Amino acid sequence: MDTATPVPDTAAPQEPGTVTYRRAVLDDVPVVVPLVESAYRGDASRAGWTTEAHLLEGQRTDPEGVAAVITAPGSVLLLVERDGATVACCQLEHRGEAAYFGMFAVRPELQGAGLGKRIIAEAERRVRELWDVREMHMTVISAREDLIAWYERRGYRRTGETQPFPYGDERFGVPLRDDLRFEVLVKPLV
Repeated sequence: MDTATPVPDTAAPQEPGTVTYRRAVLDDVPVVVPLVESAYRGDASRAGWTTEAHLLEGQRTDPEGVAAVITAPGSVLLLVERDGATVACCQLEHRGEAAYFGMFAVRPELQGAGLGKRIIAEAERRVRELWDVREMHMTVISAREDLIAWYERRGYRRTGETQPFPYGDERFGVPLRDDLRFEVLVKPLV
C-alpha cells in the first residue's frame, strides 16, 4: 500500500503524464489541506463541479484533521500524483467488514475528465486487497444530488440512512442552510 503504482493517464489526453498513488505521510499535510479546500470551498472550488461553496463557508478540513486521518490506525490517506504533483486524494478507513471512503478531492481544473472514476476504482481495489472488505461506505451531504448521482453511476446506492451535520462545529464549515445532513451510500465490493 505504501508504494507508488503507475497507471497510464488516459482520461485526460490534454494533460500528459503518469498517475501514481501513494500513502500520505505527515509531511504531506501542507499539500493536502489546500487541495481539499480548493475542491469544495471558496471561489477556487467554483472552477470544478464538486464545490460546496453554495452550502457552506469556512473550512472543509484543517492540518489537525488531515494529520489525524494519516496517523489513525486502520486509516490510509491515498495521494494521487501526476508527474510528481499532487492532484487528488481520498481517505480509506477500515471499519470491520466495510471500508469508509472520504476526503475525496480532485483539483478543480482536472474535474470532469475521468480521473475521479479511476481513483474511486483504485480505492475500491485497494481496500479489497488490504482489508478484504465486502462493502465501501461513504457519507455525502444530502443536498448534493449531482454528487450522489455521480456515485450512483459508480455502483453506490442510497441506504435511506442519514447522519446529522455537525452544526456549531466550525471545523467542518459554516452552514449557509439549516437543513444539511449526510446521506449514507454503500457499494458491495464482492
